Amino acid sequence: MTDILSTTPGLFPLPDWAKDELSDLKGHQKSDLVSGEENEEILDAYDRTREELVSRQVEAGLDRVVEGQARWDDMLAHPLAVHDAVETRGIVRYYDNNNFYREPVVTGELGFDGDTAADLEAAAALTDAPLQATLPGPYSLFDLATDEHYGDEAEFLAGLAEFLAGEVEALPDHETLFLCEPSLVETPPGEDLDELASEAVDTVAAATDAEVVVHSYWGAIPEKPYAHLMDADVDAVGFDFVADHERNLYNIQEYGTKDAIALGVVDGQNTLVEEPSTIRERIEWVQEQVPAQSFETVYATANTELFYLPTNRAGAKLDALAEAAELEEVEA
Repeated sequence: MTDILSTTPGLFPLPDWAKDELSDLKGHQKSDLVSGEENEEILDAYDRTREELVSRQVEAGLDRVVEGQARWDDMLAHPLAVHDAVETRGIVRYYDNNNFYREPVVTGELGFDGDTAADLEAAAALTDAPLQATLPGPYSLFDLATDEHYGDEAEFLAGLAEFLAGEVEALPDHETLFLCEPSLVETPPGEDLDELASEAVDTVAAATDAEVVVHSYWGAIPEKPYAHLMDADVDAVGFDFVADHERNLYNIQEYGTKDAIALGVVDGQNTLVEEPSTIRERIEWVQEQVPAQSFETVYATANTELFYLPTNRAGAKLDALAEAAELEEVEA
């Protein structure tokens, strides 16, 4: 029997009170805030925000609870943006949307930082619910960053993977690790990097005993990088069935997938809140299309990060995901 677990890729929107308070404390808008240089008042605001985000997930009844990543002003680039060996420079468009991040330029060896572990430890102190860690995948971090130290693409990608592996090793106990890899879709690796991208994922996944999900979104991974990703020793690959159900289904049918799967069946960028029965129907539709494969676990998730949404809509989608996971099978 398949376990259906409700979860998200994290990166939640800031509550309105936190936006206002942090803007006042830092003196300018959130898109320009300097991550990692927080005084006690700012840290207190983030602590209260984290408590609210964790509490809301527990209230919804999600099967996996994330820290919320409220401090990630630079979105997936955050783990580098706060690192001592990285300079943040000009403002760069975050993929193809109206969000922006500060370009992280790696100027030295990427040693251990511990920023993500500290945040997850703070979340662990707030709940007994099963925790899920969220990190950028190594290839997406490679795509978002600029190298002024390693001098070679393969070495840079390997250095980022080792850095992320060190961060993962320091995490408190967690049930699941989501590695967000939208760049596999948006800027897929070419001939020289597609196999190396899979090896980099392996390096990070080997650093935890938790279930590891490589979640891609904003479309489908091209065939060759996907085939290489299937060689990675991870527990599940995530598919965006909101943005492109046909090509994602083709990848699964043509190349197979892991014994577990993550399905992006809730739109993380649209304020329309899906009915739980609709979400469950989408999950069952995917299962029906691949009758030869019986999944041990289905992670039912939003297709993208949730910071695009108003907080009330994001919360409503959490409720819908949790309820969908608990529904009996939808009758045809």
